[in-house]
Amino acid sequence: MPERLENAATIGILGAGKVGTVLGRLFIAAGYRVLIASSKPPEKIALTIEVLVPGAVATTAEEVARNSDFVILALPLGKYRSIPVPLLAGKLVLDAMNYWWEIDGHRDDLNDPRVSTSELVQELLPASTVIKAFNHMGYHDLDEGPAAVGTPGRKAIAIAGDSPEALDVVSGLVDAVGFDPVVAGTLRDSIALQPGAALFGANFTADAVREALEAFPESERGREVAAAR
Repeated sequence: MPERLENAATIGILGAGKVGTVLGRLFIAAGYRVLIASSKPPEKIALTIEVLVPGAVATTAEEVARNSDFVILALPLGKYRSIPVPLLAGKLVLDAMNYWWEIDGHRDDLNDPRVSTSELVQELLPASTVIKAFNHMGYHDLDEGPAAVGTPGRKAIAIAGDSPEALDVVSGLVDAVGFDPVVAGTLRDSIALQPGAALFGANFTADAVREALEAFPESERGREVAAAR
């Protein structure tokens, strides 16, 4: 793992479930300050955060948005409209959310092959820069997978977005927490990272991630997306 960073940026996480707490641990280990919020009052999650993410601070969504340099969305996708939009203006926002009908209910708007869910998030956050990241790998693999740069078989995280500069920044964050970053294209292309694609749930090296992305257009899901678009 990378050495701890001095005067590191603050990472805010909206969502205190399995993915949010795993990401919190990864960023704490990499030397970042971490703030975590959920839909519950901070005092309701404080003990959980103390136990699962030692060193992180449980706070409100508003404080996460206001006081973080980067914000990760790790809440159920069906709740994405609860995000404090005005406070995220000018921020770099990492979208780690996925659509699960069991949690989100049957939502045609969240399962439309014509548009990626990160495009919907970006539409909600016009004054923010959204990058899809940390969504396609299972939380167990995220928790167990970090490795130092150059480690043989180091696992990779695909990211996607419309800003080359933001993608560079997020690539650095992915690398800092122990994974090889692989740019998958734009937010429109990020549909290849969502449920239904071969890459979703996979624990791959960078080369295998690239192969899965290249194969997506000819996959069943890729052809469905192309026909809808």
